[in-house]
Amino acid sequence: MDLQSMLNEQAQAGTGGSFRFEMPVRWGDHDSLDHVNNTVYFRFMEETRVHCARACGIGGPETTRNIVLANVSCTFLRPIHWPAIVLIEKRLLKVGRSSVEFEIEISVKGEEGLCARAHTVVVGIDRETGRSSPWSQTELEGMAKVFAAPEA
Repeated sequence: MDLQSMLNEQAQAGTGGSFRFEMPVRWGDHDSLDHVNNTVYFRFMEETRVHCARACGIGGPETTRNIVLANVSCTFLRPIHWPAIVLIEKRLLKVGRSSVEFEIEISVKGEEGLCARAHTVVVGIDRETGRSSPWSQTELEGMAKVFAAPEA
């Protein structure tokens, strides 16, 4: 089975791994309602997206590949307050020819329950042409290192 099929099969079965990232909530992330402003959740996801792509070996100034955000939606479940450490967990849902879909859960370290659940789609593009291009074998191998099911 090829890597793309294996990753998709594990994602469908819910057996794949996840990428986890932690970020501190800054005092300036608050708004006048004394909670983290909704726009900041998208910054949490952005920072996680970049670190996840790097962990997979995708993108960066030394490569010919960039990733762009094609779609994002977020359901806010409860507020986040300062001070806190935010936990962002990203699970792969589907690997396409040049796209990847993810589910993201945002919570606060040391607290029960989710603060937000999101869905994102990123597309790999050629840095020179700006057009989407298929994932390389090396990129799929990088995704597998991060998102393949943990071995028993």
